[in-house]
Amino acid sequence: MSDLPRKAVTRTAKLAALPLGFAGRATWGIGKRIGGKSAEIVGRELQQRTAEQLFKVLGELKGGAMKFGQALSVFESALPEEVAGPYRAALTKLQEAAPPMPTRTVHTVLEERLGEDWRELFVEFEDKPSAAASIGQVHRAVWHDGREVAVKVQYPGAGEALLSDLNQLSRFARLLGPLIPGMDVKPLIAELRDRVSEELDYGLEAQAQQAHAQEFADDPDVLVPAVVHQCEQVLVTEWIDGIPLSEVITDGTQEQRDRAGQLLARFLFSGPARTGLLHADPHPGNFRLLPDESGDPDGKDGMDGWRLGVLDFGTVDRLPGGLPPTIGDSLRMTLDGEAEAVYELLCEEGFVKESIELDPDAVLDYLLPIIEPAKVDEFTFTRGWMRSQAARIGDPRSPAYQLGKQLNLPPAYLLIHRVTLSTIGVLCQLGATVRLREELEEWLPGFAPEDEAALEEGESAAEA
Repeated sequence: MSDLPRKAVTRTAKLAALPLGFAGRATWGIGKRIGGKSAEIVGRELQQRTAEQLFKVLGELKGGAMKFGQALSVFESALPEEVAGPYRAALTKLQEAAPPMPTRTVHTVLEERLGEDWRELFVEFEDKPSAAASIGQVHRAVWHDGREVAVKVQYPGAGEALLSDLNQLSRFARLLGPLIPGMDVKPLIAELRDRVSEELDYGLEAQAQQAHAQEFADDPDVLVPAVVHQCEQVLVTEWIDGIPLSEVITDGTQEQRDRAGQLLARFLFSGPARTGLLHADPHPGNFRLLPDESGDPDGKDGMDGWRLGVLDFGTVDRLPGGLPPTIGDSLRMTLDGEAEAVYELLCEEGFVKESIELDPDAVLDYLLPIIEPAKVDEFTFTRGWMRSQAARIGDPRSPAYQLGKQLNLPPAYLLIHRVTLSTIGVLCQLGATVRLREELEEWLPGFAPEDEAALEEGESAAEA
């Protein structure tokens, strides 16, 4: 693999080859049909070949193309099974790895950013990367004080590549759309483009990660590695081992799946409440399942001994007051069947534009199936449930589709919405049984019934 392709013409040519490849495979498929193969077999082969080409190109280009592929991967559970099968392996590859940049390029960046004597900062440094992501790759090393560390090195030209890729991909949104039926790909690409400059700034990432590391330092359930050193294009953090969530998805026991799912939900909702930040890149490559400090993965309460390791804080949503109380209020009132109150709140927050008038009961009927996991004490997330929701909302013949088209997503909720959907997608990939309601009552402002909240407030005041 050569250096990250930076010239726009090179990258554009690779991306432009995608629609040509789609057309070529369609012609190949017709030939196979004429030759006597069944439509079903040819269809599967076409999907497999399409997946292989699409994600090979996205992985090689890294940059925005690969980031787009990672964003798609968390929606895999919403795809119809006959489509999801061939794509699943190709999608999950992007969550963990990409072709590495050459060793000489890594050394050049480290010399430029850490100085000519950069090797003296490390007792050991592994030239072979342990992981590769959209804008950088990670090397395992030992810091000069003996700590095992992860050294994230940004690809030279990553910023230009990201913007170029995402601009080019937006032109192909119509062709890429069928990968996620019922979802408009263009806004997803636009949002990724808006986050580029923030993610390229390792200083901002270091601040966000250190804030989480300090808050969760003594937490029995969540581990965030501390920041060791940071400068332009280089971020050094403590190393954590563990089972990548992508492996738990493919090979984990049901106990591991349930524990990972519970902790993922806990981190999603507790993070903003405790740090004022929302980790906004919840794909499986950013999480690990690891034993507690005693080394006993079973702990005293069975699977409770496992913890969730959280990586990559390059994309965060800044929520100084935690998640907006509107979310908890509307969830609680929807579950209580308060159609008029829910509708009024949605109008106030801009989810329903002033020029549109909807039936409050129809809005309630639209929302209830989506929030089913919050209604019961525990809920089993499955790909089948996710597909049924995607089909209900994405089928033009469905009343839910017609109503959904008239709803609006205010900019302030865009990232929260995507993170929540992505997390639910991962929970469905895990097939985890999760006590979601318990986490919402604990961490989501406005969700707990008012009398309980008042009681807790009174107890806190009495203790003080």
